[in-house]
Amino acid sequence: MRQRALVVLLFILCLIAVGQAHAQSSGNVLLLQVEGPVTPAMAEYFARGIQSAEDQGATAVVIQLDTPGGAIDTTQEIVQTFRAATVPVIIYVAPRGAQAASAGSIITIAAHAAGMAPETVIGAASPVGQDGAELDATLFRKVTEDMKAQVRSLAARRGPEAVALAEAMISDARAVHAEEALVAGLIDAIASDVPNLLSQLDGRTVIVNDQTVTLHTAGETTRPFGMSLVEAILHALSNPVLVSILLAIGVQAILIEISHPGGWVAGFVGVVFLALALYGLGQLPANWFGLGLILVAFVLFLLEVKAPVHGALAVTGIITMFAGFMVLFNSPGTPAFARLSIISAILITLPTAAFFIFLVFMVLRAQRRKPITGEEGLIGQKGTVRKAIVTRPGVDDYAGMVQVQGELWRAAARDRIDEGEEVEVTAVQGFTLQVKRV
Repeated sequence: MRQRALVVLLFILCLIAVGQAHAQSSGNVLLLQVEGPVTPAMAEYFARGIQSAEDQGATAVVIQLDTPGGAIDTTQEIVQTFRAATVPVIIYVAPRGAQAASAGSIITIAAHAAGMAPETVIGAASPVGQDGAELDATLFRKVTEDMKAQVRSLAARRGPEAVALAEAMISDARAVHAEEALVAGLIDAIASDVPNLLSQLDGRTVIVNDQTVTLHTAGETTRPFGMSLVEAILHALSNPVLVSILLAIGVQAILIEISHPGGWVAGFVGVVFLALALYGLGQLPANWFGLGLILVAFVLFLLEVKAPVHGALAVTGIITMFAGFMVLFNSPGTPAFARLSIISAILITLPTAAFFIFLVFMVLRAQRRKPITGEEGLIGQKGTVRKAIVTRPGVDDYAGMVQVQGELWRAAARDRIDEGEEVEVTAVQGFTLQVKRV
């Protein structure tokens, strides 16, 4: 009887513990924070965070967003992740001065609920080409109509004024501030911080995966959910300055490996950096002609090292590299976040050029240096006569003995040189040194 009572008591305690654990896990809001262009790493981060929230039974997922936009295909992937989620997803455009521009506006509309901090902006979602250039009329119309149809579907629950504003963001690149977005019904709240947003959204009804859900978010604890190391690195590669630096260092390391084969560190670093740079170029609206100019510049640097022509190829390479960086990320229509400033291009080009100029200098110095080993290394060396060198008319020079570099050599000269005198080697003939008096 006592054993049964103990088992029942333990069972009850387990139920209470499980219930408390469930209450703690389901009573939290997962907070994701991201800044920068829309990238595949961002999409993976969102998917992982939502999955974690679902597994833990979280009340909701809040994504604090500040983005200038990004690729359409990645945006579509994020929209699909949001709409398939079984936990409410809330977008919060923050902090003050942040934006949900271009693709960011579509992501915001796709969330189950949305808020913005004061002095933030949303909109300007007109499509552009992969390289940042304007699309031709037919393709632009097709892409625009497709995006308008999508935002009509996403914003329909918010009313006709919100739908009209969402369409204008795509067709007319319209952008609005937080107050205008709230008046149009495109967002649900203007909040100074995340707790204030959760308080304002409390009691609001949203449709999550075809299910009506009432948000109970007031007073909920937020738990930060950060990017993994890999996600953070890949997301950072959307920065044109970082990509340019990786590209410059990667090619330099490869050229060092080619110039000094036998090691592996330089080659390994070069391959890794180039791989990261190429990944970053795939996430940015890059002009591949600029990449071609940069590679030509490195070829010119390499030719300068192999066949120095007094710096002409190096100077040409510097100019070509600078032009390449400017073309790579500054094509007409390229978004501001993907542009490389003139100062940045100069600061990347000059150290790279300085490295190769230094390399050319070292090569030239090595080429001009006198040999220090072998027969050629003996020419010009000085020594002391240890056995007088005597010449005899009509007969080969009589060989005396001289000490050069600590060794005794047979020596010959055109004139008599007495023992103890200092001489200089002028030629090497077999094991005999031709010398002259210093």
